[in-house]
Amino acid sequence: MAHATGVMRTSITLFSRLLCAAALGASLAASAAAPAANGVFLVASRDLMDPNFRETVVLVTQPHEGGPFGVVINRPLGRRLAEILPEYETLKSRQDVVHYGGPVAPAALVFLVRSAAPIAGATRVLEDTWILNHPDAVDTLLKQPDSISHWRAYAGYAGWGPGQLQHELKRGGWHVLPADAETVFDRDPAAIWPELSARAAIRRTSAKP
Repeated sequence: MAHATGVMRTSITLFSRLLCAAALGASLAASAAAPAANGVFLVASRDLMDPNFRETVVLVTQPHEGGPFGVVINRPLGRRLAEILPEYETLKSRQDVVHYGGPVAPAALVFLVRSAAPIAGATRVLEDTWILNHPDAVDTLLKQPDSISHWRAYAGYAGWGPGQLQHELKRGGWHVLPADAETVFDRDPAAIWPELSARAAIRRTSAKP
């Protein structure tokens, strides 16, 4: 969390941000072509002490190639997007805040967008939720922010190499729950981890013989 906040305090140009986004888009290119929605929530267990993920909930998807990736949905950074991107006049009257998305590529801005229709350059996570990172698509969104009613901005993302997340799951670091767009876009971030952690505990108890 402290690392991500430090990153957001660093003055970086729009050009460098878009370069980061371009690199991120290239690394996730295979997943962007996959239309399937297979997102789930990873709920950090109480024993997970990694400061990058302690008491977090991650909306994660598994692409056809490479390891799973997603964004932390419950760590707002307290910085308005308009402060980070002052060159966009369209953002000045909006109150959108930037969230900590994860420790990978922390200088890149990644967006979750809620849309029933497919979005060019985006990766489907849920039936109506997409991860948007392509520079042209991001630029279009920021120039017309009111064109989509629900979206969130994130600094960085969370990613795992092949087999890494499975190992963490076996060690009990995460609980897996069905994901839904309402939790991502409509819930108070401070309430998400406590509520989903309690829900995961009930599921574990009911699953015991």
